[in-house]
Amino acid sequence: LTSLISYFIGSIPFGYILTKIFLKKDIRTIGSGNIGATNVLRTGNKIIGYSTLIFDILKGVIPVLFIKFYFPDYIFISALSVFIGHVFPVWLKFKGGKGVATYLGILFCINYLFGFIFVISWLIIFIISKYSSLSSILSSLIIPVYLFFSNNFQNKYFYIIMFVLIFFTHRANIKRLVNQEESKTKIY
Repeated sequence: LTSLISYFIGSIPFGYILTKIFLKKDIRTIGSGNIGATNVLRTGNKIIGYSTLIFDILKGVIPVLFIKFYFPDYIFISALSVFIGHVFPVWLKFKGGKGVATYLGILFCINYLFGFIFVISWLIIFIISKYSSLSSILSSLIIPVYLFFSNNFQNKYFYIIMFVLIFFTHRANIKRLVNQEESKTKIY
């Protein structure tokens, strides 16, 4: 039940819904075709882009926080299910976002320090590179690396799995980065 409810909450495609309602466009036909906040920003509408970001973060927060307080033994099941829901939403034929914003919400719920480490890492890498995809991939790697070096490798498999999933969702971006064809992102 935890997994199912978390999956369905995670699968709400806010980027798709917001662009459809307010711009009368299908986000899947714009930019990379992804439903996530970075691609929604490519529409030129910053309000809808940042609203997508906030709602995708909240998707990770709401079910995971509930489970953390009432059924703490299932927190990682809920977290993984929310993430999978975002990446493979049943409503869009299992073609969703890349999961980074939702993962950020999950991190803040599990341990707010991990959330801050992710955000700070993402910002530093982004300021240097201007690539949202590179920032997301490396920041998701920094969490298990941090745990390893701090000798706090509890639940290490969860964070390694999350890095692998984020790496997987960014495989097209990685190819473009290697070929120097990846678009730089403007976040302001």
